[in-house]
Amino acid sequence: MDLTHGKYLSVDYGDVRTGLATCDPSGLIAEGLETVRCGGMKNTAVYCAALAKKLGCKKIIVGLPKNMDGTEGGRAETVGAFIALLGEQTDLPIDTMDERMTTMIAYRYLGASEVYGKKRKGAVDTLSAEIILQDYLDKERKGSL
Repeated sequence: MDLTHGKYLSVDYGDVRTGLATCDPSGLIAEGLETVRCGGMKNTAVYCAALAKKLGCKKIIVGLPKNMDGTEGGRAETVGAFIALLGEQTDLPIDTMDERMTTMIAYRYLGASEVYGKKRKGAVDTLSAEIILQDYLDKERKGSL
């Protein structure tokens, strides 16, 4: 196991709420951090860049919403604009990860854990960011990125 991998920050960007996750320094396990409401795309980019710096992250992974056929639609364009703003705030490398189905998977996990109502709404974005990062880490480890 490579203990020099370093931490990554995962971002599940949303217009209202953005889920954040990170990983252990070995790059093995993703862990949800929080869901934030920063009030706009630029404020969210500033917050994410500052958090990545504070945590000592080596890379930022942003979930890229794709259509079920693999094409990119309007939502992917919005995330692309967010990534451009984020890139203005940090020198860290920024990569994307296909986030198809992550929200649905997150809702299934939360339902199985009997998390409902306001708790579910607050947790789904963080859990989605965690799933995005874990998928990225697993593919990175397998060399299939």
